[in-house]
Amino acid sequence: MKTSLIVFPFDLFGSSGAGAGAALIADEFREILADNRRESAPTRAQAYTDQVRLKEFTFDTVESYAGWREQGRRAVRQALRTGDLFYWIAGNHLGVLPVYDELAAQSEGALVVQFDAHLDIHQFRDCATEPSHGNFLLHCAGPLPRLVNVGHRELLLPADYVARHYHETFPATELAVDAAPAVKRLRAACETADRVFLDLDCDVFDPAYFPAVSQPVPFGLSPLLFLRLLEAVWSPKVAGVFVSEFDPARDRDDRSLALVMWLMEYLLLRKYEV
Repeated sequence: MKTSLIVFPFDLFGSSGAGAGAALIADEFREILADNRRESAPTRAQAYTDQVRLKEFTFDTVESYAGWREQGRRAVRQALRTGDLFYWIAGNHLGVLPVYDELAAQSEGALVVQFDAHLDIHQFRDCATEPSHGNFLLHCAGPLPRLVNVGHRELLLPADYVARHYHETFPATELAVDAAPAVKRLRAACETADRVFLDLDCDVFDPAYFPAVSQPVPFGLSPLLFLRLLEAVWSPKVAGVFVSEFDPARDRDDRSLALVMWLMEYLLLRKYEV
């Protein structure tokens, strides 16, 4: 089975620098694949190098934004039809909305595990009513798939309102005290799903580890805790991995870029290495 790496650098209506982050990830991944193919010594990367197909959208003119959501939906539809693992590398989190649109339309039995500092269902007085990176889940084209958040630091949204949109949430405060119950419940939720999708908004990480986000929130996840939680949900059922909100202009010594690229390679090895 092949892996499609779809780069969708949409970043209007929030976190405008994140589109450059998606493009940078694409450039870095091309370089990684080229280096792997030039290497003459045996390496672990041989397991996945010829299994990755890269498709990149561009939004460099006003005209290119026309129909952005339907463009994205067509690409997701094709990826879901093949049944292969796919990466969706968006600019801001709103750029993942086409994926949710298609999951709502055709993926019964799906579970989305969302690693995110925010619950993107904001409707406060000063929030825009049109789709943005802070409310895009409210604009999904159909009923949301079963959705679990991991790592949020929300302090304003009432529990009953959150429960209308999320099947379950594991706030960072709970994980900091004892992550074991969350690990157990996440593993159980994934076992009952037909397909699992991982949605990584980079601001789930603590800014000390991942500074390259436009809206950093303190008391985030450490990379080690994130890996522990990731291992709880990873299985052959994982059909898609979405990455968003990486803003390279805010990075320091490429530490955030290095984290993202290591993670992407790690997951490819988890899939293809025997």
